[in-house]
Amino acid sequence: MHPDPQALPFVDEHEVEVQAPPDAVWEALRRVAEGSFSASTAARIARLVGCESVEASGPRPLAVGSTVPGFTVAVAEPGSELALAGRHRYSDYALVFHLDGEGETTRLRAETRARFPGVTGRLYRAAVIGTRGHVLVTKRLLGAVKRQAER
Repeated sequence: MHPDPQALPFVDEHEVEVQAPPDAVWEALRRVAEGSFSASTAARIARLVGCESVEASGPRPLAVGSTVPGFTVAVAEPGSELALAGRHRYSDYALVFHLDGEGETTRLRAETRARFPGVTGRLYRAAVIGTRGHVLVTKRLLGAVKRQAER
């Protein structure tokens, strides 16, 4: 079972302003999240680290209970919040997207929460968070949502 995103310690948050209404950003977010995490590379990495979810399953478009490699949709509140949660050998984690806005502008935030237990968890955190690889991936996701929503 995936962890409760709000029960996990805060790691970081990144945001982007999107020139589109929240509903358009929501649809773009669901498409980008599904496409990004359903790639064959994501499935290989999910298997390598022992993720609970290693393939896409469940309702489409993404809804509570849907899975993509590495994540289960824990929260799906249209136009408001999409929380993806997961667990593997080295971490319990969640990537929570918040949409704030009215009219034609939406602020999209990506909040990372995670627990890295034990020595191997700390080493994994250093490799993923400490190298800023996580920041680059998160910002790439936000940029992709922005580009798609603004079309």
